[in-house]
Amino acid sequence: QRRSLAPSQLAKRKAGDEEEEEEDRHTPTTRKRQKPVSETESGECYRSPFRKPLAQLTNRPHCLDSSQHEAFIRSILSKPFKVPIPNYKGPLGLRALGIKRAGLRSPLHDPFEEGALVLYEPPLLSAHEQLKIDKDKAPVHVVVDPVLSRVLRPHQREGVKFLWDCVTSRRIPGSHGCIMADEMGLGKTLQCITLMWTLLRQSPDCKPEIEKAMVVSPSSLVRNWYNEVEKWLGGRIQPLAIDGGSKEEIDHKLVGFMNQRGLRVPSPILIISYETFRLHAEALQKGSVGLVICDEGHRLKNSENQTYQALNSLNTPRRVLISGTPIQNDLLEYFSLVHFVNSGILGTAQEFKRHFEIPILKGRDADASEAERHKGEERLKELISIVNRCLIRRTSDILSKYLPVKIEQVVCCRLTPLQAELYKNFLKQAKPVEELKEGKISVSSLSSITSLKKLCNHPALIYDKCVEEEEGFVGALDLFPAGYSTKSVEPQLSGKMLVLDYILAVTKSTSNDKVVLVSNYTQTLDLFEKLCRNRRYLYVRLDGTMSIKKRAKIVERFNSPSSPEFIFMLSSKAGGCGLNLIGANRLVMFDPDWNPANDEQAMARVWRDGQKKTCYIYRLLSTGTIEEKIFQRQTHKKALSSCVVDEEQDVERHFSLGELKELFTLNETTTSDTHDKIKCRRCVNGHQVRPPPEGSDCTSDLSQWNHCADKRGLQDSVLKAAWDAAVTFTFHHHSHEEQQGIP
Repeated sequence: QRRSLAPSQLAKRKAGDEEEEEEDRHTPTTRKRQKPVSETESGECYRSPFRKPLAQLTNRPHCLDSSQHEAFIRSILSKPFKVPIPNYKGPLGLRALGIKRAGLRSPLHDPFEEGALVLYEPPLLSAHEQLKIDKDKAPVHVVVDPVLSRVLRPHQREGVKFLWDCVTSRRIPGSHGCIMADEMGLGKTLQCITLMWTLLRQSPDCKPEIEKAMVVSPSSLVRNWYNEVEKWLGGRIQPLAIDGGSKEEIDHKLVGFMNQRGLRVPSPILIISYETFRLHAEALQKGSVGLVICDEGHRLKNSENQTYQALNSLNTPRRVLISGTPIQNDLLEYFSLVHFVNSGILGTAQEFKRHFEIPILKGRDADASEAERHKGEERLKELISIVNRCLIRRTSDILSKYLPVKIEQVVCCRLTPLQAELYKNFLKQAKPVEELKEGKISVSSLSSITSLKKLCNHPALIYDKCVEEEEGFVGALDLFPAGYSTKSVEPQLSGKMLVLDYILAVTKSTSNDKVVLVSNYTQTLDLFEKLCRNRRYLYVRLDGTMSIKKRAKIVERFNSPSSPEFIFMLSSKAGGCGLNLIGANRLVMFDPDWNPANDEQAMARVWRDGQKKTCYIYRLLSTGTIEEKIFQRQTHKKALSSCVVDEEQDVERHFSLGELKELFTLNETTTSDTHDKIKCRRCVNGHQVRPPPEGSDCTSDLSQWNHCADKRGLQDSVLKAAWDAAVTFTFHHHSHEEQQGIP
């Protein structure tokens, strides 16, 4: 051991050695050499002031009896573990970090919790089978996230279960598609969001069923889908919504989306418009997508168009098509939708037409023989039995439990003398009836239809044709009042515009209700604007010229109770689908469309979730004109839809196909050409005087129009004010007739 050679240390050691030698001489036994004391002779201490002397342990058990020791250990272990974080209320971490969980796999959510929506339940196993099963392959429950299942209504829970069974091939082995055909307002969007979230998070194999999902919708609904995902999932997922940008930017985003892989994809949901998808389909076809949802899927009714073919070539087996109106014009379009989601279950298009479409349509015709009707009904039942395995349809009657009353009225308005003269003059000159051959409509006939429809709206819409003396309007300029100008709107020249002027004035003066005005023509919206400026009504307008981002802003502003706007003008072509306009509770459908689905979609904008007021829907028709013929044609299509989709077996065959060709006539003597044709059995001289016979009804669409009324039977105070001016007859439907006691 090394020692210090300092003089002071050498002196100390020398003195110590002398003392030790002295002791050794007096002590017979030897002892080990002791370390020098920690204190000097002067009493100075060299011990560190920070060091404490060790103390003997005294907290060990006093008794080492085995039973008491075991009891002591159990008492220690019985105390529950607490996370050492103040006010911590999260999970206690039953699974240790870095350690693989042992035993059976468990579902993501508790299937036995009260109100749990279980989509899949593993088969029950006997004790012997449980011993043999591979624990790493045992299937688990699939349970909808309680965040969503708590807000789903009963019919929506049923819809989610149906969708999940279809896309996982449990309803039709080998087919993974379905059609969600619920009527408007029943929460189709929420049901599909629930389906996507469940598939992205879990499956019976204890892993996500899919990696990515895609929503394709009309451009006006892209932002709405994004907002709905944010609303219901509350930031748990980050969707990618593409509603604008350059071609390079969009391609970059789509390539990034398709290249995502793994269990937790950063942006697993893509929301894109049909138009953008068609233009950038090449980028989306390079990979695979687990699920594609097509909103307003009736846009895929033509299997020959580019959008249908682009979507059909997408590499995804799971396809969900959303459409409240799957049948719009004919059964072949219906076939296209079913074929898109489940290819082959109805055969080829030619096989479908031969086996189903032709016999069913022959049987539906009013002139059909008994044998043709019988064959048509058999083929209809066969078609329904096949399609119902992948189609779910609930009507808006369910909403009567959750929404306020809706009163829908068809209002027949007589033509003004100017309109009647222009109408008759056009029929004499253009002779459109001669253009119709074997039911085929030529280009000139289509032009005649458009001219007559615009004339029914207002003579101002055909004034330029009168000035240029186009075919059918030669000399018509002389019929206009002297000094007439299109710069200002004159409601008294149009029966429907006169009724609309009354409806708006009475609504504005007697209530704080807001009104939605819908038309198929932007020229008609221009007339509405002139009328609003004359009457000093505040308004907003949405048509095809408005950008997608601006649409969402004006809808949100109009729905705010504090917004001053009284009128929302809507082009049915641009914004008739999917918009939520619950800020208004009155809607005026100013002109009918050949496609009943367009009208139904537009009229469903106000009677939706969140509506608090009684809703009034006014469908304006010009009495005895082509508009009533269009309405009757709608009836034929809706009757076909109710047979195939709604399964209503006893819809009357009101109009033969031959009668529907009589477009170009004017009936000036009737109060309602439609009411005359339906052979109403509860009206006498046009007045409803008694309930209908059991099993019969009064109007064209038996499932809907259940009341006829002239002025004496009218209950709507707003329409009563307009009656003497131009109204001739109304049909109306009350959404809560049973609850309200209406006969």
